[in-house]
Amino acid sequence: MVLGSNLRETDTKKADPSAQLNLKNGLFLGNRYESTAAQSDASSPPPPVGEKYEYQAEVSRLMDLIVNSLYSNKEVFLRELISNASDALDKLRFLGVTEPELLKDAVDLDIRIQTDKDNGIVTITDSGIGMTRQELIDCLGTIAQSGTAKFLKALKDSKDAGADNNLIGQFGVGFYSSFLVSDRVVVSTKSPKSDTQYVWEGEANASSYTIREETDPEKLIPRGTRLTLYLKHDDKGFANPERIQKLVKNYSQFVSFPIYTWQEKGYTKEVEVDEEPTEAQKDEQDDKTNKKKKTKTVVERYWDWELTNETQPLWLRNPKEVSTEEYNEFYKKTFNEYLEPLASSHFTTEGEVEFRSVLYVPAVSPTGKDDIVNPKTKNIRLYVKRVFISDDFDGELFPRYLSFVKGVVDSNDLPLNVSREILQESRIVRIMRKRLVRKAFDMILGISMSENREDYEKFWENFGKYLKLGCIEDRENHKRIAPLLRFFSSQSEEEMISLDEYVENMKPDQKDIYYIASDSVTSAKNTPFLEKLIEKDLEVLFLVDPIDEVAVQNLKSYKEKNFVDISKEDLD
Repeated sequence: MVLGSNLRETDTKKADPSAQLNLKNGLFLGNRYESTAAQSDASSPPPPVGEKYEYQAEVSRLMDLIVNSLYSNKEVFLRELISNASDALDKLRFLGVTEPELLKDAVDLDIRIQTDKDNGIVTITDSGIGMTRQELIDCLGTIAQSGTAKFLKALKDSKDAGADNNLIGQFGVGFYSSFLVSDRVVVSTKSPKSDTQYVWEGEANASSYTIREETDPEKLIPRGTRLTLYLKHDDKGFANPERIQKLVKNYSQFVSFPIYTWQEKGYTKEVEVDEEPTEAQKDEQDDKTNKKKKTKTVVERYWDWELTNETQPLWLRNPKEVSTEEYNEFYKKTFNEYLEPLASSHFTTEGEVEFRSVLYVPAVSPTGKDDIVNPKTKNIRLYVKRVFISDDFDGELFPRYLSFVKGVVDSNDLPLNVSREILQESRIVRIMRKRLVRKAFDMILGISMSENREDYEKFWENFGKYLKLGCIEDRENHKRIAPLLRFFSSQSEEEMISLDEYVENMKPDQKDIYYIASDSVTSAKNTPFLEKLIEKDLEVLFLVDPIDEVAVQNLKSYKEKNFVDISKEDLD
């Protein structure tokens, strides 16, 4: 059979592979002329009758586009295939409620990954729903047709449409990510609805595939699917057990089914040492039976399955049941930190957009307090239905000046591109960003209101420059940023004060907030402009950071008090 043959056999609504991908449905856009004609004025004359032609898909070119253009990072192949396996297990678990006979084989619901480092082979096995021969043709023989999408549609149309599900496949191209690293892929699958196990086999550059019955009794499985990837020469490093384990922990750590990887292990034991005794030793050994033999410690190597993932992510737990120690441990482990965070925030947002998140304020800035803010951080780990998508963002979820905030965000609603690598700009993303920013400010405000003043002093030393940048870049959040700012003043040269403290200390008839920009507290204190205000016992803020004056000028006022530069000639 020819790969993608459905593209030639269906009607003209199937599209040219070079057309833009429909991100919502994961299918290629069809003939736009038909859809526009349907909207035309009914009174207009009918278009002239012409011959109808079908789009022709060059399958090898289409495969090349999917494999080499959709994914920017080869290692995501494992994420995609594990997600497919998880979907298959989810389908079986759901269908098993109403069709218990599907679970008649007492097989644990899990995913197992085995590697052959010497031959460059990776095998991924799940005990899920499996596929019949026709499902193999429909799902693997038709590009951009998702079995998960079909299942969800059937679920939606059924009376159980309200049931919760966690299936993430929707585009129907995830399986083909296997060809990112493989020359040849063999899929052996057994559906509980079928008595026969079938084998699908395809190559990266071929325009055809084969399907046959499994006849080797040693390769039969009770139920589920086994993918065998024969890696390309340059990609055989993926057959390293340690690398596979690392990828599972990074991308699929919180998949809701156990993932086992085949790992080499070892244990120590004592063994006797056979030594040839010297002539002198022979003379001394009168009673050899009473002599203890020498031993040494050796490591015995063996291979076994090892549970690699955690199935219950911290952010899905009730915040009341999570201790501070657990939050701190999760932070250190996730972000490879050795210092505990200054603060954390665990919350769930419902309504228009539903997502869960745990955010942290680090103890120190990794770039250094004097460095320019770096917008390209890896501080926010984005998950979609517990599967890690990316930590490489450029301001989609947080503005640049809050790029120091670290955390995880998990949502079922995020609009991703087909490769699930790029967050699409949308109203949902804007709503998420707004709520994440609000929670970040609440967290920072909590530090500022702490009884231990040193906590906020530590925060300000590391991240004060970021908030000043926020005054310049984010007018909408001025009211949240301004209370967090700190300055030295003419009445507080040793300890920085907030704008709230300044306003509280203002004279009854004082209408403005006075400031002077200088290169240090000492030079600000000695400026001649300060003399008359000191005589009147008016407090003046010392703006000693180059960014301070620009930040204050962008704020313009605080609590209806205007900022006034005392060095200006028009000062009253």
